[in-house]
Amino acid sequence: QVQVVESGGGLVQPGGSLTLSCEASGTIFRLHDMGWYRQAPGKDRDLIATITSGGVTTYADSMEGRFAISRDNGQKTVYLQMNSLKPDDTALYYCVADIQWASHPSTRKHFWGQGTQVTVSS
Repeated sequence: QVQVVESGGGLVQPGGSLTLSCEASGTIFRLHDMGWYRQAPGKDRDLIATITSGGVTTYADSMEGRFAISRDNGQKTVYLQMNSLKPDDTALYYCVADIQWASHPSTRKHFWGQGTQVTVSS
């Protein structure tokens, strides 16, 4: 079994900072790309950033500069550091991990976390 679990969400004031974590666990043969998405009420799920197993990052244009993605391959964890938060950043934040669970290359798929709520409000 493979599981992806986010943590670190909560209530933060405008201008504040917050760091989200996402840990992959279970039977993992190879952990490939990981990423963060978010979805506000009534809106589509939008890409925030992705990071490869080698640490190469990609950001959505609207996110780069305030958000930073990183990972710890030893802990099988991806992080999202969020700074200068705005009320419009309020959303459910999802982690996704491209996981291979056996030696055969067909044993690979994207696993999504359940999401962690981030609310930016004074």
